[in-house]
Amino acid sequence: MKAAASWAAVLLLAGAAQASTPPPGAARTAVTASPAEWHFEVQLDGKPVGEHRFSLSAEGSERRLRSIASFDVKLLGITVYRYRHEARERWKGDCLAELEARTDANGKPTTVSARLEPEGLRVSAPAGMAALPACTMTFAYWHPALRRQAQLLNPQTGRNVAVQMVPVGTGMIDVRGSAVPAEHWRLTGDESPIELWYTPGGEWLALDATVNGRRLSYRLR
Repeated sequence: MKAAASWAAVLLLAGAAQASTPPPGAARTAVTASPAEWHFEVQLDGKPVGEHRFSLSAEGSERRLRSIASFDVKLLGITVYRYRHEARERWKGDCLAELEARTDANGKPTTVSARLEPEGLRVSAPAGMAALPACTMTFAYWHPALRRQAQLLNPQTGRNVAVQMVPVGTGMIDVRGSAVPAEHWRLTGDESPIELWYTPGGEWLALDATVNGRRLSYRLR
């Protein structure tokens, strides 16, 4: 099912950015210090198809993120596309230090891992091994530094993707049944544009993308 495969890819490209390595002593972007969770209902054309959960916790100077996605696309009550994804990430400041990701896209399993070494971030993916800069980011929508990145690491494929994130404006977005003011940003890469919504303080609220004429949305539960 080509259409479903495409929007599943957008899901992860929307959840590897190659960032410039900051100079020694440069100030780091503040990251949420307390534990945080995002529980999104995933919708396709306004109909629920599953969920994606993100859990962020602090351990000393590091942050650990766990991401779990599970959804099924059905046609006439029959599942035509099944998607499962789980990733664990360890962060030091703005930089990814370790990644373990497993994905099953309609019966096709893939594994991607990454580890920070003295020479940079070593990535193992289905396409082989790759070396990325020491300060690399994934599609970390929760992280304020995402807006400054020119490349991002895709945790499903292990590919380094050229991206650009620009402000679009402000508006209202539905959050748990209530309309709230939000800042609208657009992330472009090698897939369809990703529309992201944040509070004025920078907290991630929602995600939208149009793929093959269908609307994929994340809405907080």
